[in-house]
Amino acid sequence: MNSYPAYHASIIVTSDIENELGKILSRYPEDKRFLVTEENCDIFCRTIISQTPGFESIKKVVIPAGEENKKLSSVEKIWLFLSQNGADRKSLVVNLGGGMLTDLGSFAASTIKRGMDFVNIPTTLLAQVDASVGGKTGFNFNGLKNEIGVINQPLSVLIDTRFLQTIDQPNFISGYAEMIKHGLINSPDHLKEVRNFNLQNPDLESLRGIIARSVAIKDSFVFRDPNERNVRKALNFGHTIGHAFESIALESPNPILHGYAVAYGMIAELYLSHKVCNLPLTVNAELSNWLIDVYGKYEIHESQFEALYKLMTHDKKNEGTRVNFTLIPAIGEVAINQNCDKSLIFEALDYFKKINC
Repeated sequence: MNSYPAYHASIIVTSDIENELGKILSRYPEDKRFLVTEENCDIFCRTIISQTPGFESIKKVVIPAGEENKKLSSVEKIWLFLSQNGADRKSLVVNLGGGMLTDLGSFAASTIKRGMDFVNIPTTLLAQVDASVGGKTGFNFNGLKNEIGVINQPLSVLIDTRFLQTIDQPNFISGYAEMIKHGLINSPDHLKEVRNFNLQNPDLESLRGIIARSVAIKDSFVFRDPNERNVRKALNFGHTIGHAFESIALESPNPILHGYAVAYGMIAELYLSHKVCNLPLTVNAELSNWLIDVYGKYEIHESQFEALYKLMTHDKKNEGTRVNFTLIPAIGEVAINQNCDKSLIFEALDYFKKINC
């Protein structure tokens, strides 16, 4: 088991999640324990923790799966469930699911009754290495990713790689993108071990240690800057353009998973890193080609550039009228608050379009 302190949250990577969750549940009255989960997890994941002492009597609400359900009506469903079942500020909410679910459940728990304790149990690789850690909560609104939300730390995050047996290969590879990002912004050594991991035949035992190290990178930024005023912005690499890709794809017949969108965003932002921060072109090209090998190609058209740019202008990280990026001068180094004008962003989109031809 690997455990280390975070900003308010205890992050535990474990092979004995039943014991860890049981210790937490024992601190709350039986009628003040609540489970928020999603359809797929209720079928495939809940059995992993079903033998936890105290879990047999927990009250649950189930949210439909899928990014399209990351919306206000889902939050309202959780609020109503908690309200009707006597939840109060001394209650505990256990969020069991992927990043969509942990974001929703965390937001609902953070806002009802002005806030109650919550624990995240992430069941996808994306949620384990990114979404459930760091205290960002919320839901999509008005066509924009995570437009409504608060930053509020969970009491604990319990990570067990056994849950990853329940997800398909695309969702596994989706989470892998955030591990790549952590290596790119902080550690060439971590990037190397991530690249050497066998995606086709994943060893979940060895992955446990890699996940712990990847989460530790994210947690180090969160610990130093919990409210994203400064160094935590490093974690946004790939996300400014990536979120625009994800949002525009969500409105199409072919939505893309978050990690795929981040990978595509990293390709475009590696180009910006070359133009703005002098990342060597050879490094840019080698990393971009590798990302395409892993994530495949994603086609965009020049006619979409304006809409993509408009989505970027709504990004919460912006200050003023120019779009704000985190870029990398070299692997393991970051340059935050890099403002790029429209023409340069279009140039990066054109680079991405051509490399994906």
